[in-house]
Amino acid sequence: MVSSTSPQTLSSSPSRDQVVPSRKKVKLPPWLEVAKPRLIPLLLATTLGGMALSEGWPLPSPRLACTLGGGALAAAAAGALNCLWEQDLDGRMQRTSSRALPSGRLSPSSVFAGAISCTLGAAALLVSGVNCLAAGLSLLGLCSYVLLYTAFLKPRTSQNIVIGGVAGAIPPLVGAAAATGHIGLSSWWLFALVMVWTPAHFWALAILLKDDYQSVGIPMLPVVKGSVFTAKAIYQYGWATILLSWLGVVALPEGGLLYGVLLVPFNVRLFQMVRRLAIDPEDLIRAKGLFRWSILYMFGICFLLVISRLSLADQFHNQAIYLLSNLTNLPTII
Repeated sequence: MVSSTSPQTLSSSPSRDQVVPSRKKVKLPPWLEVAKPRLIPLLLATTLGGMALSEGWPLPSPRLACTLGGGALAAAAAGALNCLWEQDLDGRMQRTSSRALPSGRLSPSSVFAGAISCTLGAAALLVSGVNCLAAGLSLLGLCSYVLLYTAFLKPRTSQNIVIGGVAGAIPPLVGAAAATGHIGLSSWWLFALVMVWTPAHFWALAILLKDDYQSVGIPMLPVVKGSVFTAKAIYQYGWATILLSWLGVVALPEGGLLYGVLLVPFNVRLFQMVRRLAIDPEDLIRAKGLFRWSILYMFGICFLLVISRLSLADQFHNQAIYLLSNLTNLPTII
């Protein structure tokens, strides 16, 4: 009896190696590689989001440049220290064995010296060009990533990213501190949003890298509980992210209604992505799609926060309130 399965059907399910995001196409210099530059733009975007949520927006150009420059240096130092701590682990994982440290292209002492230099440079830039609160928060984020997440939580618990996500959520507080010298409630909202967004974002990638993590004994959620359980958790955190994101309407000092209107397609797409993965948790294409979209989603949130502080956004907000008040025969409040 001849099987009815066609060659196209057999090849329609790609292997994990074919789906996992590859770093091989773009070769970075060793020093740049250990700094993990792909992570820095999103951290700086959430820093800008924290600034946009404050009354101090827009910042003077020198202070803005010092904040972003200091944040980039602190993130680079954190990435280098992470690579230094995990060099043995990276050497045992097929995906990471060719990185600069395990492959011998950089020495541990040079990476450590570079990380310390970046840390001191970040502190000097933020203290002199911004304020001590922004500098302290930036260094707190660095320590949270290296000590709390990398050294303590990652090898010990499947909830590592839930707690360790605090490191990636600190930049909005840095932005608020840079803008006003203190941390307001609005910046704490963005901190909470990044915290809730992080598990769904990271666990989608962890589904793709499940075999790698399992091979070296790292207890990521898909390794410990499986892809089905992880997809359900992603769905729940996805919903929490969607619901929490709407609070940006009231968190913004002005232009909140424009933010709310433009947020709709972002949340609709996020819901579609987490739902599709929940239906078929073993579909690596869906996991990869969600991982990539979650990055664009957070960039989009920060972009909406920034454009909502434009004068046109404030005009839209006031006109919308005026029209709604006339439709409902309520007093106009602008």
